[in-house]
Amino acid sequence: MIIRKAVESDSEKIWVLMEQLAIFENYIDSFDITPEVVKESGFRKSPPDFYCLVAEDEGEIAGILVYYFLPYTAQNKPAIYMKELYVDENYRGQKIGEQLMDALKTEAQINNCSQIKWTVAPWNEAGQKFYNRLGAKENKDWLNYEWNI
Repeated sequence: MIIRKAVESDSEKIWVLMEQLAIFENYIDSFDITPEVVKESGFRKSPPDFYCLVAEDEGEIAGILVYYFLPYTAQNKPAIYMKELYVDENYRGQKIGEQLMDALKTEAQINNCSQIKWTVAPWNEAGQKFYNRLGAKENKDWLNYEWNI
């Protein structure tokens, strides 16, 4: 398994896994991402709207980790916000998620980030166990809010 930064030619395969995640997390009805959006937003725009790490196995994309930078924090250092982590069902149980998270941690260190942030659905107990196993801690100091426009 090779963990690497995604390139534009990965866009279609990244989109497939994004769509699978939307189905898994029950937001497929509002999923408006297309392969072209992935290309434009992640690879043709400067700076890109997101960055992506991929786990590649003999030309197949087995997993993705989508993230972006929060340039300004109270610590006066950037942070990384992990938006999506998804491993194809056929590749689960091979520690691919852990490898992607380790690569993200390295990316954070290279970019002088103070922390990595993300959310996990309360019903996703497997995800919570995975993050706890990595040593991540639930932040109970803040509540998530949304304002749909």
